[in-house]
Amino acid sequence: MNVMRKPVSVSDAIVKVLAHARLSQHETVPLGAAYGRILAEPIIAKQDVPHFNRSAYDGFAIRSVDSIGASGINRISFRIIDRIGAGHVAKAPLAEGEAVRLMTGAAMPEHGDAVVMLEQAEVSEPVFTIRKPFQPYENVSLQGEDARVGEELIPSGAFIHPGTIALLATFGYDRVRVARKPIVGILATGTELLEVEDELVPGKIRNSNGPMIAAQLARLGIESRSYGMLADDLDACYETVVQALSETDCLITTGGVSVGDFDYLPAIYERLGAEVLFNKVSMRPGSVTTAAVAQGQLLFGLSGNPSACFTGFELFVRPAMMKMMGSQKPYLPYAKAALTENFLKANPFTRFIRAVYQATPNGALVTPAGFNKSNAVSSIARGNALIVLPGGSAGYEAGREVDVLLLGVEEGSAEWVL
Repeated sequence: MNVMRKPVSVSDAIVKVLAHARLSQHETVPLGAAYGRILAEPIIAKQDVPHFNRSAYDGFAIRSVDSIGASGINRISFRIIDRIGAGHVAKAPLAEGEAVRLMTGAAMPEHGDAVVMLEQAEVSEPVFTIRKPFQPYENVSLQGEDARVGEELIPSGAFIHPGTIALLATFGYDRVRVARKPIVGILATGTELLEVEDELVPGKIRNSNGPMIAAQLARLGIESRSYGMLADDLDACYETVVQALSETDCLITTGGVSVGDFDYLPAIYERLGAEVLFNKVSMRPGSVTTAAVAQGQLLFGLSGNPSACFTGFELFVRPAMMKMMGSQKPYLPYAKAALTENFLKANPFTRFIRAVYQATPNGALVTPAGFNKSNAVSSIARGNALIVLPGGSAGYEAGREVDVLLLGVEEGSAEWVL
């Protein structure tokens, strides 16, 4: 079929997709299963943190007023009347000249308002002396200095990372309200495709896009369902797409979106009565990336070329999935970095170059990850970032600062610390 293709900008394509990304329903999960999810309600402080004045160091709790006038030539002595650890409280309030030996985090005794660190005291049990005065609340963590009861600490829509888990545990959230994860279908099309375990034969390639997309979804914590691979047969592809849409929240297809005689996705969208949001994007690679909506469900038609498929997922599918899970920050992390080598090729479309990003003591650096045509696979494996070069730009020389999208920087160098 003859398909009209009017390219849209990358930003317009993202806006169109996000406008149709429907927020998932909410569910409640145990705290131990909350990591990687998106908060569906804010975290509210249920008590002050800390909820009592406590010692910031190992040492001795004293009344600061009793330390007035202490100096090297006028040492003031205190008598140790009790010893307590974290989780315990003093047996009696402090009187003049008295002190309590306590550990970091222990509750301050009544009337105690300063802590003498061990290294600040000269100890001769059951007495110690000091040579400096202490101010009220010196070396003391005050009640509520970290959080106040009723305070909103983390908003709804935030990603739950290990620090969020610590906060939830602190306030007794043993169960957490989160957005339900979408279920996403994956369908690879193309008569040329082989299963991963198949032997290569002339004219055929193994299906790398399906497993790759499943892994990209898994990195977001999203379950996927594979609908296998289909040869270039319109009726068979249509029936599988209909089945997948009945069983999932979103469907990703790879291949079949170009303008060849066997590219059937446009015809399938028409049969479905789908609204095509865009079928061409002003970008390289992945200009044929397509998005459509059928009965409220998003369908993504990604290129059959691996690098174009990978890039299309990160730019368009990822933010849609994040929004469906309630994220307030659905986009890839962004940074600036200096190119380490020349990239002199010009292009009228915005280019996304697979790259290796590295933060160094002298600033961030980024290097193209190797072979960068749309059918490349090796550069996907090597890269942890995408260099963004605006459309119409000329080539870039080494040392030029460029925009970079970060792709889950799991590896790093110890150069900054060693």
